[in-house]
Amino acid sequence: MAEVVIIYTDGGSRGNPGPAAAGFVIQDKSGKDIYAKGQFLGEATNNVAEYTALLLAVEKARELGAVDVKVFSDSELMVRQITGRYKVKNETLKTIHSKCIKILNEFDDWSIEHLLRNKNAQADELVNKALDKKGDVEYLSTKTSADTDSKQQAPIKLAVLISGSGTTMLNILKYIKAGSLNAEIKLVISSRSKAGGVEKAKKAGLNVKIIRKKDFPDIASFSEQIKKELLASGADLVIQGGWLCLWKIPKEFKGRVMNIHPALLPSFGGKGMWGHHVHQAVIDAGCKVSGCTVHFCTNEYDDGPIIIQKTCPVEAGDSPEDLAERVFQTECAAYPKAIKLFAQGRITIKGKVTKIS
Repeated sequence: MAEVVIIYTDGGSRGNPGPAAAGFVIQDKSGKDIYAKGQFLGEATNNVAEYTALLLAVEKARELGAVDVKVFSDSELMVRQITGRYKVKNETLKTIHSKCIKILNEFDDWSIEHLLRNKNAQADELVNKALDKKGDVEYLSTKTSADTDSKQQAPIKLAVLISGSGTTMLNILKYIKAGSLNAEIKLVISSRSKAGGVEKAKKAGLNVKIIRKKDFPDIASFSEQIKKELLASGADLVIQGGWLCLWKIPKEFKGRVMNIHPALLPSFGGKGMWGHHVHQAVIDAGCKVSGCTVHFCTNEYDDGPIIIQKTCPVEAGDSPEDLAERVFQTECAAYPKAIKLFAQGRITIKGKVTKIS
């Protein structure tokens, strides 16, 4: 799947309200069609159809693994509402608008622009075909060159370290199953036998090992057992996903262990800065933005060369839980992208600085 996609959307209703349909086309950056669909919606207004087309399009782009999206729509009203120039007053539209914004913010970069209807003929045609048929029409292109290249490469082998619910692990697994991350999880190590992620990993058919720090006399022996399991798994890259234990990274895995931190390092890092503690600290400091940081690990808490950072706003009145949900949306896109960059050999480290080619 192309990481950068162009999307054309359209929606229409014969009667307003009346029989309605949504249409969208997803292209790669060269303009080659990847996916196109017209979906019959039943009774709806023009505005609902326009918003539904956008929602369906960005959901599909996310499913296909797009990283950056550029959207074009001939609905000037919707474009101005999505970009914040106009407020959304209709309650039905508010719900769809919020869903669209949430998904758009999961991409590394996105934009939306208005274009004239005569420049949006393909999406418009899909709307009319769905209306005429009173059913869906769908087109899936032949594989792109990016898909072919991905198929030729062996999947990167991952080991995931968890201490809690395994949410990060499941997010990565979702990207893998969707075909947007060419990887396989060879091993899951949990530092707690009753961590929620243990059962989730087993249910997903993953190889799970329990390695508890308290079962070892010191960090050295604890770390040695982790190293033993990692080597046995053949892991190319180690992913810390909610891992709360300090361990000594062996030389065999230097530059091959990643972590994601729910704040913008180097601020709000270090021992004790995890979960709601991080988000409360960000709120208490009066920060206007937060986000996540994916970085290579060293033998210090929340240290190491930064690979990717994504931001999100801190809203007035946020609770730690409110902010955590917003930050997690940035994490969902950032970690798979960092893994993909590593697998493609596009990350180089010089001192404490990474360069992405």
